[in-house]
Amino acid sequence: MQRSVYHSQSIQAWEQRWFAQQNSSLGLMQQAAWSISQQLIEQFHQQNIQNIAVWCGQGNNAGDGYYIAAFLKQSGFDVTVLSTEMGRSTDLKHAYAYAESQQVEMKHIHVKVPLLIKERLGELDCHIDALFGIGLNRALNEDWQKIIQCFNAQTGLKISIDIPSGLHANTGQTLPCAIQADHTFTILGYKAGLFTGQGKEYVGQLHLVSLIPIDTALKPLAYLSPEKIVLPKRQAFGHKGSYGHVLVVGGHADMGGAVIMSAEAAFHAGAGKVTVICHSKHHQAILSRSPNIMVRDINALDQELIQQLLKQVDAVCLGMGLGRDQWAERIYQQWFDLLNQNSHLEVVLDADGLWFLAKYPKKLNTHLYATPHSGEAATLLDCKASEIEQDRIAAIYQLQQKYAGQWVLKGAGSLILENELFICTQGNAGMGTGGMGDVLAGMIASLKAQFHEEIALHEIVSLHAHAGDLLAENNGMRGLQAHDMGKVIYEVVNQ
Repeated sequence: MQRSVYHSQSIQAWEQRWFAQQNSSLGLMQQAAWSISQQLIEQFHQQNIQNIAVWCGQGNNAGDGYYIAAFLKQSGFDVTVLSTEMGRSTDLKHAYAYAESQQVEMKHIHVKVPLLIKERLGELDCHIDALFGIGLNRALNEDWQKIIQCFNAQTGLKISIDIPSGLHANTGQTLPCAIQADHTFTILGYKAGLFTGQGKEYVGQLHLVSLIPIDTALKPLAYLSPEKIVLPKRQAFGHKGSYGHVLVVGGHADMGGAVIMSAEAAFHAGAGKVTVICHSKHHQAILSRSPNIMVRDINALDQELIQQLLKQVDAVCLGMGLGRDQWAERIYQQWFDLLNQNSHLEVVLDADGLWFLAKYPKKLNTHLYATPHSGEAATLLDCKASEIEQDRIAAIYQLQQKYAGQWVLKGAGSLILENELFICTQGNAGMGTGGMGDVLAGMIASLKAQFHEEIALHEIVSLHAHAGDLLAENNGMRGLQAHDMGKVIYEVVNQ
């Protein structure tokens, strides 16, 4: 079953529709706090946590915090609420009064002068963040930044309610700093910012608190890509011609490594045959490393030979190590239109192929898969990489609107835009190394050559990310190398 991800405004509108049906907003606040507190009580007993501070801001997120504080106090924990100026909502005042009635200790945080917790309260076992909810969409001023920095400086377990304060709910960007949580209990539904951009750095372990039934008006912004992908079992009578022929096109005279990594990834992902079309100076290196790869001289192919070759293959990835000089431009133009027009082919456009697409913009057919990172996306959209990262979801929609085709925006929480938007929840920081994109391109070409429409683009991205996680799990993230991905790709496609 697909897990849905929502825009914060959709969540808020959903809440309002629920309240319009005569359901109590205060009741929902109490229900959320009760559900979270019951999970916390179990966890706190396991971890021998007793002394807790709940940091409450001025909005309804603080109301959740007040009730959580009260419920924890009722269960025998030592709880102190650190509150900023009281908000105006009636529900918030009720929540505050209830916490007081349960004899929760109340201390005031003046926004202008952040409280020094270590001096005033000593070492605490846990800090709970109920400062801001999902409505925060502005940059925090210097005073609020100091409070968040003060929170992060504390020892003990750190819990965020709904979303780590300071993190944008829809983009996953910090505003400009955010609570660094060990656990986040997100209420009602998943928000996109928990999974993409900088979100993974701040969320910690994520828990969904489901409370009310989904109505027909609630529309997902995206879906989480499944973490477990099972490929069809091979038939006993299959042969190399049954599993697709992949072409890897690139390999400038000065850059031979990228095509090798793509080709080897294609084989490790199960392709029956792989041919590398590159500068002939790389042929010896390719064959000495992987004698199962076939090679052709890229300079010896004219349009007629290319057309004949394309009739014999199932998938092509173009751009790895292609370069950006006049020679590379000639090769790109020699190949691109033929690839875009041949609808029987599965085509991956990556690396320098994307650079030339930006230089000569054309609409991509649906069988083309473009796989930029944020820097390449910025070139394609004529902006800065920092602008892409400010709103990755907006960026991938802009890419498809401008160029059509299908897209992967690589990075933390990679985005995949096919018929719908998917977010990949796997992968790790160790994969930020040269050649990982070449490996992904080879995997996409290979698995599409084998399964075509029977496998979705987001499923391939998840397999690639899962392979990276296995490699990091076995060896650590630092120093992870793309050319070591083969053995774990082989493992994940056979699970």
